[in-house]
Amino acid sequence: MKKLQLLGNITPAQFLRDYWHKKPLLIRQAIPGFKPLLTFSKLAELARQNYVESRLVTLRDGQWDMQHGPLAELPARTEREWTMLVQGVNLHDERADELLRQFRFVPDARLDDLMVSYASDGGGVGPHFDSYDVFLLQAQGKRRWRISAQQNLDLVEGLPLKILANFEADEEFVLEPGDMLYLPPHYAHDGVAEGECMTYSIGFRSPSFQELGEAFLQFMADSIDLPGRYDDPDLQQPKNPAEIPREMLSTITEELNKVRWDEEDVTIFLGEYLSEPKHNVFFTGPAKPLTVGRFMETAAKRGLKLSSKTLMLYRGKNVFINGESFAVGRADKAVLDVLANERRLQGELLASATDDVLEALYTWYQDGWVELG
Repeated sequence: MKKLQLLGNITPAQFLRDYWHKKPLLIRQAIPGFKPLLTFSKLAELARQNYVESRLVTLRDGQWDMQHGPLAELPARTEREWTMLVQGVNLHDERADELLRQFRFVPDARLDDLMVSYASDGGGVGPHFDSYDVFLLQAQGKRRWRISAQQNLDLVEGLPLKILANFEADEEFVLEPGDMLYLPPHYAHDGVAEGECMTYSIGFRSPSFQELGEAFLQFMADSIDLPGRYDDPDLQQPKNPAEIPREMLSTITEELNKVRWDEEDVTIFLGEYLSEPKHNVFFTGPAKPLTVGRFMETAAKRGLKLSSKTLMLYRGKNVFINGESFAVGRADKAVLDVLANERRLQGELLASATDDVLEALYTWYQDGWVELG
């Protein structure tokens, strides 16, 4: 497997074996000559939108404050110790999406988003830890990172941010544009801007089992089939009227134990759950969509590509796109697997697709899920 400068000239396999979920990795010039993909004004414009998740963190006189967007106003850039955080920038800028996709040596099922952090001199969000893996790519200016493998992750109570109460750094680095730091989950860290700076954070999904369990039970509610209704033809007069009868408890327990699921159920749940767009993601189809015939002609010449907002996964015969799922045959699966893995489809491959897939592709085009190449 090819070594990646992005990973410090080691292969993805080496990185996953030696560092992923295990220990930090500092990579000098992971992307040589890297420059910010968005200007400060463009980033501030995104933060003003109600469909973009953003936060403003300030530290004044030793007091932390956090505001959630939309951020109509920002402090002056000359004012010290403030940070603007903009989530999901990859959804709104193609170059940011391309940068995020460079990290697909981790499965799409785990890849989350690209967050951009702008900080004035001295700005940061305090010593903290994340519950997920993160790559911190310096895009502009300098940021001093202090990191720690400490086990004590107690937080300061009563603050709007989750700030560690007893942070003690083990190592310290100053990152310049193009440098990158990988940190595994629960690794304590504190980044402070030295002058104006921008940091790009590539984050990964790590849902809690509680969250997954609750969502799975809601998913299964649609497929449960328990015919009949509780009855008790042999009911006896109770000694204690307020006590739930033993026979009633046993009968209902027996019925509920009939609820079963298998790996196929979990596969469909997981594919739909992981590909479901976030609540603030909206699709816009073409203002003047082509007719189906013209669309097919153009797609055969130019190919298709997934919208940067589209999440497409598959497992076995099941294909998942933006929270929807369907089973496909072998020929169609070969075409759709390419679209999912490459996030684009060359026009000649459309010739082998069935009418059902072509119809689905046209619908996705109308909905803004796929675009002409």
